[in-house]
Amino acid sequence: MTGTAAEAAGTAAELGTTAELAPGVVIPLIGLGTWPMTGGEATDAVARAITNGYRHIDTAENYDNEVAVGEGIRRSGIARGDLFLTTKFNKQWHGGTGVREAFGAAARRLGTEYLDLFLIHWPNPAQGRFVEAAEGLTRLAEEGLIRCWGVSNFKPAHLWQLQAAGLEVPVNQVQMDPEHQQLDQLAFHREHGIVTAAYSPLGRNGGFLSAPAVTGPAEAYGRTPAQVVLRWQVQSGRVAIPKSADDRRQRENLDVFGFALTEGEMAGIDALDTGAPPRLDSDEFGH
Repeated sequence: MTGTAAEAAGTAAELGTTAELAPGVVIPLIGLGTWPMTGGEATDAVARAITNGYRHIDTAENYDNEVAVGEGIRRSGIARGDLFLTTKFNKQWHGGTGVREAFGAAARRLGTEYLDLFLIHWPNPAQGRFVEAAEGLTRLAEEGLIRCWGVSNFKPAHLWQLQAAGLEVPVNQVQMDPEHQQLDQLAFHREHGIVTAAYSPLGRNGGFLSAPAVTGPAEAYGRTPAQVVLRWQVQSGRVAIPKSADDRRQRENLDVFGFALTEGEMAGIDALDTGAPPRLDSDEFGH
């Protein structure tokens, strides 16, 4: 076994399947994204995903599928305590009392008494109330209604405002794929101990899946290009939340912990970054 291969094998053995968000709160590194599935499609996909081994389900108020996701969880028969459930709330609830209302409504729709992770979906800086929303989330966590809180689509400038208010952010869920790596965002997260959760981790058009930096390792390890990219995500320390309603792809997306990429292979995928910003600008877009 070559040095680089031995190093990769060691990384595969050492890398866990979870990340710690707070003391006693660990999140599975691979979760099931549920947007834009709704209704029976969402219910069926969630139930089958849990049967296929998923223990992390991600949804949001704005996806309009929390009721369906909750039904999928119940249909799966899994104990609530064995599942990590994330949802997000909209800007109308920003503010201390609004967050409590948002929690109550989300919990009812999902059919749960608590949430593992509750996120501010977008900062909506023009509204100017995301600091109040985060403060409301900390109170919910203190009361045990949520196990952890976090944010989504927050730029470093938004995160600085939370830190200035004395709020340490555990996790930020952002668009992240090989072509949209947001290097400044990642550097800020590393510097401040913020876990990065990647939504659309396989991109939207999947063009990079045919790049030699991806297809080469896929052929070498007998994996799909999507598995290689998800491996790159988790080996970089990020949570990845791919969406799939297909049984085979669901199982493949989970099966990324039995191999590892070498430093050179990781660097090859890193080099696919185009410097392009995320699809939506969170200074201008939000709900």
